[in-house]
Order: sequence, then C-alpha cells, then structure tokens
Amino acid sequence: MKKSYNTIGSTVCAFMLAVICSNLKAQTRTVTGTVTADNKPLSGVSVSQDNSSETTVTNDKGNYILQVSGENPVLVFRHSDYPEQRKTLEAALTLNLNLNLNLKQIEEVVLNAGYYKVKDRERTGSIAKISAKEIENQPVTNVLSAAQGRMAGVSITQNSGTAGGGFDIQIRGRNSLRTRINSEIDGNQPLYIIDGVPVGGGVNSRYGGTVLALANVNPLNSISPNDIESFEILKDADATAIYGSRGANGVVLVTTKKAKKGGLRLTLNSSYGLSHAVSGLEMMNTEQYINMRRQAFANDNISAYPAIAYDINGTWDKNRFTDWRKELIGDYADITNTQLSLSGGSENTSYLLSLGHSQQTTVFGENFRYRTNTVSGNISHRSADRKFTFNMSNLFSALDNNVLTSDVTAASYILSPNAPALYDSSGSLNWENSTFANPLANFRNTYSNDQLQFLSNISAEYELVKNLRLKVNGGMTYQTFEEWSLRPHTANDPSFGMTSAQSAASKSNQDRFSMVIEPQLSWFFKKGNHQTDILAGGTYQRDTNSTSAIQGFGFESNLFISNIGAAQAKTVSDAVTTEYRYAAVFGRINYQYAGKYILNLTGRRDGSSRFGPNNRFATFGAAGAAWIFTKENFLKDNRFVSFGKLRASYGSSGSDNIGENQYLNTYITSTLIYNGVVGLLPSRLYNPDFSWEKTLKFETALELGLFKNRLNLTAAYYSNRSSNQLLGYQLSAVTGFTSVLANLGATVRNRGWEFDLKGDLIQNGSFSWDAGFNITFPENRLLSFPGLEGSSYANTYVVGQPVNIIKLYQLNGINPATGQYIFTDFNGDGKISSPDDRQVIRNLGQKFYGGFTNDLRYRNWNLSVLVQFVKQESRNYNSTMPSPGSMNNLPVQALNVWSPQNPEGLYMPYHTATTVSHQLFQISDATVSDASFIRLKNVQLAYSIPTQGKIFREVKLFFQGQNLHTWTMYFGIDPELGSSGFLPPLRTYSFGATLTL
Repeated sequence: MKKSYNTIGSTVCAFMLAVICSNLKAQTRTVTGTVTADNKPLSGVSVSQDNSSETTVTNDKGNYILQVSGENPVLVFRHSDYPEQRKTLEAALTLNLNLNLNLKQIEEVVLNAGYYKVKDRERTGSIAKISAKEIENQPVTNVLSAAQGRMAGVSITQNSGTAGGGFDIQIRGRNSLRTRINSEIDGNQPLYIIDGVPVGGGVNSRYGGTVLALANVNPLNSISPNDIESFEILKDADATAIYGSRGANGVVLVTTKKAKKGGLRLTLNSSYGLSHAVSGLEMMNTEQYINMRRQAFANDNISAYPAIAYDINGTWDKNRFTDWRKELIGDYADITNTQLSLSGGSENTSYLLSLGHSQQTTVFGENFRYRTNTVSGNISHRSADRKFTFNMSNLFSALDNNVLTSDVTAASYILSPNAPALYDSSGSLNWENSTFANPLANFRNTYSNDQLQFLSNISAEYELVKNLRLKVNGGMTYQTFEEWSLRPHTANDPSFGMTSAQSAASKSNQDRFSMVIEPQLSWFFKKGNHQTDILAGGTYQRDTNSTSAIQGFGFESNLFISNIGAAQAKTVSDAVTTEYRYAAVFGRINYQYAGKYILNLTGRRDGSSRFGPNNRFATFGAAGAAWIFTKENFLKDNRFVSFGKLRASYGSSGSDNIGENQYLNTYITSTLIYNGVVGLLPSRLYNPDFSWEKTLKFETALELGLFKNRLNLTAAYYSNRSSNQLLGYQLSAVTGFTSVLANLGATVRNRGWEFDLKGDLIQNGSFSWDAGFNITFPENRLLSFPGLEGSSYANTYVVGQPVNIIKLYQLNGINPATGQYIFTDFNGDGKISSPDDRQVIRNLGQKFYGGFTNDLRYRNWNLSVLVQFVKQESRNYNSTMPSPGSMNNLPVQALNVWSPQNPEGLYMPYHTATTVSHQLFQISDATVSDASFIRLKNVQLAYSIPTQGKIFREVKLFFQGQNLHTWTMYFGIDPELGSSGFLPPLRTYSFGATLTL
C-alpha cells in the first residue's frame, strides 16, 4: 500500500512539473526588431527586459534579437546619446523603435556631479553642461574656447590669440583678492577634474610671460576637444561642498569619451583651417603721421630736426608707407587636426582607442608652430550578473610650442609708417645704417616649451548586496614641462660688434607627479514613496612637484646655444621639490518623497598640508532642497506647464589653492658668494595660523518646462560671501620683510541673476530648429577690509566697491593757456599727485554677459550659430598709447587734438617727448571706456552624405568659422583682451570631414 502511495505521489509531481515547464515555455519567446535614429540604423543600443538579466546590443544595421519571458514584458532601450525608452511588448514578436535626439527632455538628461550622477529633473544644485555636440569639430585647441558664451554664470576669457596660452575662467565672479599681480597664484582658479582625477591649475611659465599672457599654460590644453564627451561646471554650494576645501571657485569636470557597445567602428576626423588677426583700430597713414611730427617740433619750438629724428629729417623716405600690422602679425596661421578612433565591444566589454594630432602655425610667420599629439584609450567591463563594473581610462599627450620670445602685436601698432624695409637688397635684415631697430630681430629671440602628460584613471565597483555598492576610484597624473628662452647675439644690430660671447640661454624644468585614491560606499533604498541615496567615501592625494632652472651666458658659437653646458658663465637657480598631501572624508544623503520633494545633504572633512599646524583641518557642508510642484495634483494635468521645480541651497566650501610651504619659514640661495660659501636669504615668515579661504554660498532657482518641455527656462539667484582672505599683511621694513602672508578679515560678496532658456522651436518632419539663450547679471562687492586705509592695498581696493576697480585721475579738459591737461585737485594742495588725487573709481567688471545659440536641421543639413555678448568697461588704448607727437604711430583718433579752432579736441597739442601731463593722462578716467561687444563666435554648416549602408556608415562634411565678426564701440585692439597688448583671439575658417567605417 505504501508503494502505491509513493507511485501515485511521483506521478502527480511529474505531471505538475510538466505543466509548469509547459507554461514557462509558453511565456518565453524571441523578440526581434530594428532601432533607428532619424530613420538611420543605430548600433550600440542596449536592449534588455526590465527586471531581467537578459540583454543584447543592436548591430551595425540596428537589428537585435532578445529572449523575453512573462506576460506583457517591458523592453528598455538605452544609448548614451538618446533618452532611455521603455516599451511594453504585449503579445508582439517584433518591436521597432525610432529614437529622436530632440526628445531628450529635462527629466531625462543625466548630469555628472563628480562623485555621483543625477538626473537633471532631480538635481538640487546648480550644474552647467555642454556636450560633445557643442564641442566637436570646432577649430580650437582648448575646450574652453568652445565653451565661451554657452553657460550662464561662467565667464571665460582667452588671454591671447597665441596658441598654447591660458584662459581666465570665473565661475560666479572673483571670490579671492589674490591675483597673479599680487600673488604667485591666482586664488580664483577653479578645481579641474578629468575623469575623476584632480589636476593642477595649470603651469606657470618662468620665461614665457612676454608672449603667453599671464605666463600661464592652461591644464586643458593637453586634451583634444574631440576627445571630450561632456564638460560640466559645478557652481553652487550643493554641487561644490562635497569637494570641500577645493570647491570655493567652482569645479570643472571633464569627461572623456568612453567605449560604446556595438560592432567595430573606425572613425577618421580631419580638418584644415586658416586664422588671421583682426584689428579694431585704424592707424595714421604716412601723411597724417608726418604732419603730426611736424606740429610736435613746431610746438616745442624746434626748427632744425635733430639727427635722431630719422622719420622726418630726411634719413627715411617721408613718402614711404608700410602697414606694419600686415608685416608683423598679418600672416595667415594654418591649423590642421586629424583624429583616428577605433571602438567596439560586446554587451559586457567595450573598448575605445583614439589617436590625435594637431598643429597650428602663428600669424607671426617664420617657422613658429604649436603641436599636440594625444593617445587616449578606454576599456569598460560589466559582469554578466551586472554586479561588477570596471573602467580604465588613459590619456597621454605631448605638446610642444615654439614661438618668439616677445609678442610683437604692440610694436606693430606704434612703428613709424615710413620706417625702412625689413630686408635689404641682399635679403639680410635691414638696419638702415643703425637708424632702424628692425622688429624682426625679436624673431631671433625664441621661446619654446615641451610638455608631456600622462593621466590614468581606474574605477571598479561591486554590488555587495542588492543596492549596496562598493567603489574604488584611483588615478595618477604625471606631467613634465620644459621651457627654453634663447637670445642669440644675432638679434642685435651688427654694428654693435656683439659676438656669440654675448648670447644667452635660459632653461627651466617642472615635474609633477600626483596620485589619488578614493574608496566609496553607496546604498540605495526605495520603498513606496520613499527613496534614499547614501554615499560615503574618503580621499587621499599626494602631489610631488620639482622645479629647477639654469641660465648660460656667452658661447663660442650659437651652434651651442641650446647646450648650456657650453656657456662661459652659468647661473643655477634653486632646485626645489615640494610635496602636497591631502586627506578627506565626505558623504552625501539624498532623500526623495513621492518623486516631488527632494533633500540633498553633502559634507566633507578636509586636511591639507598647505596650512599651518593650528588650522590644518576644516569641515565644509551644504544642504539643498527641491520641490517638483508639477507633480502636485493641482498641476498634474496642466497642459501649459509640463515641468516645474523650485530649488534652493546653502553651504560652505573653501580654497587651498595657494601653493606649497606658504606658512613655513623658507629660504633661497643667494647669488653672492662670501669666502667661498653660498649664503641663504630668508624668503618667507612662519605663520602657524595660516588657513583656508572660506566661501558661504546661497542659491535659489526656478525651473520650468513648458508645452511638453518644448521650452525650458531656468532662473537663478545666487549670493556668495568669501572671507578669511589670504593676502600679504604689511610689515615694517625693519623686520627684513615687507609683508607676511596671513588670513585677513576681508569679505568679498558675489551675487547675481542667471537666466537660461532653451527651446525646441520647430519639430516638423525633416526640419527642426532648436535655440538657446543665457544671460548673467553679476555683482561684486568688497564688504569689509579691516585696516585697509593703512595698508598697501589702499590704492587698489575700496570697501563697498567691486574688487576689480581702478582708481584714476579726473580729466577736465585742456587748459587753453598752457595747452596741458587739467585734472581735478581733490585735496586742494595745488598739485596733482597720487594717491590723494586719484579718486575717480571705475569698475572694470562685467555688467552682464551671455550667449545665443541656434541649431537648424533640414534633411541632411545642419547649421549651428553661436553669438556671444558682453556688457563691460575696460582700459582702452589711451592707457598704453605713446605720447602724441613722439616717434610712434597712433590711431587716427589722435588727430582730434585741441587747438583754438578745435576747442573740443581730446588730446593736448603734440610734443616730441613724453610729458608729465601725458603720463597723468594715461592713468586718468579718459583711459576707461565702454568695451561691450557682440561676437559671432561660432558658425558650423554640416552635411551628412547618404551612404545607404555601403562602405561607410557615415560621411559628414563640415565648415566652421570662429570669431567671425565683432560689433563693438571699443577704442582698442580687441574688447575681450582690453589693453593687454597681446595678440587678440584670431578669426578662423575651417573645413573638414568625418568618415566612419
């Protein structure tokens, strides 16, 4: 009987198992389909079933095959360039999908916030972003050029048009009083992070300051713009506090292109362009110039022209005319860019390898050029169970720049128009019997630098248990920078009798090695309407910097000038090695309720070796909150407002961007030797209380998406207060030091409004029109500065005024009796002198700035236009203009000279030599004027050739224009640079092609 029951039980179990298997088999099916984008096959799209490990990737023809199970399965389509799409399959066996880039609305955009990523709709902080679409194919060597005018709250100025130079980037204004003028390091530079690895704020050149403005080489020069996937800037406390002591001036996040899934893809991108300098000044011709000189001698009662007045005494041809701007900076510089990339991979492992080469000559002519070579690679892996991910990125770049030692732009404007030819009849430099300082002699003095940089990032993440992930991010940066300044004797007039014994060479080396490791633990929890993200981690960073320099004087031959060992005399500067150590712990808690109430808390505890032992550690934190009010019932079905969010944040961040060993007693070696012993000189005083500059940040913003998110508006108000300013504290000279670097009680406030408007204006079949507009109204104030009046900064800053003001004399016209300028005598002592009479305050800051973008598509054609605008005042050409009447050419505006017949003339009667009155004029309010401009910054016209799946997957031809036209009333060379005297940004035309196999 027992055996019968066993037999019956076995039979029932077998029957039930068969039924279950049959049912499962009935619910498992194979789904096929094709994914397209703009009606073209799209490869590399990840297709998976929701809540299942089954995943596949579309091939070159956009096709996919996927096993699914269950009733009404949901398929998830993911691609980095398109919004995620979720489709319910129901009973179908085929599902085709066409992705549209324009459907990527605000709630689907993912932003990189550094240690975490966040959907745009859910962010509580202020993050500005531009993608590869706005960056790629532009005729620039630095991504910052491509970012100008595109982001609210971010002001980017190119320091000069010479390739390989630097940029000034201000994120919501200047927080620090330290600049390159009063300090070794600009205290307003942001933190740069490339693929999760922090990099330094650029290289300070020892010898390049006369050709590279501010002697700065930007750290992003080493990255090809075409290698960049996205460029994000963190602005407010909610976004920057997690970076603690390094986020006060904002954070620049650069993400390079990563490997993408799909079949093997080979892409060649090549372009060629021409650049030339554009001037906003019209200079005097020879007739006007000679008349000015004659009047100057007549006004000085000189009837017999002196022997050194070569331009007017007959030594030089008085009828000769040369446009010296055309001769010295009028060449066309060509720029070539070639990039070859290989990518591909399976669903779990993908790879990318990119090789790039760029070369740019200069408008100075000769053989000067700037070259960059880059090799970048990336490999990504994800385990089949999706618990483990691994990513490794490497970037190697080699840059070399060769240019003349001194920028000749300023000289090209003041050289007499009837000066002799540059070359004599034999083709040699013309010195015109030693009457002509040939400007080409400067071309014999050369400056060059070579830079190598290797950056590596490795990140690994593992899901310990469901929604609990352990991540380790590590990185390494090695950078070496070598520069040369060569000054051969041949740069001088041969009549001076100089030989190679008077030649000189200078060499400097800088090496930097940095490593960082950041373990992180994150946990995600969701139940009902509650959702929580928790992140905790730590940072350890160690940097080692080495600098050295040597100069050589006197060589047997200039053939040996680049070998300082062959110099007859040598001067060795200090060889210094410094070390920076940094450690921190950080955390984030993000809580959401019902997807409409969001609270974000971030904090960081920092320790830095750059500060004194009494203040080595500090804590920074922020709170951000957001309310997505369109999820409330009263707006849930509103057809006008598709998306609405109110957000606000408050918190603190700091700045340790001050260099190493600033708080220590330090010494330098003396160049003098006594009794065979090299002496030491004290260079800095000990300050154990040396500490961070601190910035408190507040922001509130409104974000709206209208008409199904076809129109998106962001309006934000911010207010930042920066205190504990690090500046030189004035000391009595009897101490042996004029100042000691210390924290002063000065407070700087930056506040303003930012507006950003983006719209899909037309989406009609084969035609689309997208537009964007951003504008920023910044305001900067020095709120307090205890002891300002008695300090050395009394002539630089005024409490209640912006920090970038300038104090000037007040010009009141010209005295008819003396023909001299009249200035206001504020203290009534009968003389004009500084500082008492320099009381006119003018603000050189920006009143507002922004940009306007348009992107139009018609079938295979695409037209993109960017217009940049700035409202500002700046120093004009009067501040650097030589005295009218001297042996220097001038703008035609200098013809407006005062006389009884022209009582409204601006300039006093001409004189042959500089007068005290003219020197006062150069620091009067006549030297500041409107420098606003509207610039057609970038235009791109592209055409995609239909390939119909033949040899090439994609063929695109494009034309680019950069800095095409500037509308301005500015009296000077270029309104962006002001009166710096450096080469302005160049106008560039470029054309090229992208071929993809």
